[in-house]
Amino acid sequence: MRVSRRFLLQVGGFTALSGLPLAAARAAAIDDQMAERGIGDASAPVRVDEYFSLTCPHCAAFSMRTLPQVRKDMVDTGKLRMVFHDFPLDQLALTASAVARYLPPERYEPFVSALLASQDRWAFARGVNSTDELWKMAALAGLSRDAFNAAIADKALQGAILKAQDEAQKMYQVDSTPTFIFNGPKAKNLKEAGDIAYPGFAKLVAQAAG
Repeated sequence: MRVSRRFLLQVGGFTALSGLPLAAARAAAIDDQMAERGIGDASAPVRVDEYFSLTCPHCAAFSMRTLPQVRKDMVDTGKLRMVFHDFPLDQLALTASAVARYLPPERYEPFVSALLASQDRWAFARGVNSTDELWKMAALAGLSRDAFNAAIADKALQGAILKAQDEAQKMYQVDSTPTFIFNGPKAKNLKEAGDIAYPGFAKLVAQAAG
């Protein structure tokens, strides 16, 4: 799915927030919440950075169809590290990303995978309250109601997510989701976008590995 620049620039409250310094303690907490989230050995020869939105059907398709085999054949065998970057395409995805980053780091990827697998329940279902459905998912992941309420109201964290998103757009020209950046001994910043099937993904990993 293609990102809307208008969303980045006009989402309520964030333009004003972006120029304000955060208190030192809160800044440290946000640094922890925004720290790298990924799976696989940090010393793996190939690293793939995925930019995804929790309301992107193509991201959901990759997560359900391709990522399990990638994990089995490449991540669990030490060949690859996958790093996940929130790239929300709308306000609901931004809220969900903030909730995910309130979880302990080891629960982030399982929670994100669960949200992607159940978009039709919490993001796209008609006649439901998306916040209530998101809370149900967060509760199952072990997040307290107080922490959930703090996450959905946390404009500072959501602003940090949008800042990282804007930086990715400028650095890698990310303009759709999912977008993957492959790095290895034989390739630097090799970019591919879309719901990549396993054979194509494996080929790109091999190209980066050499």
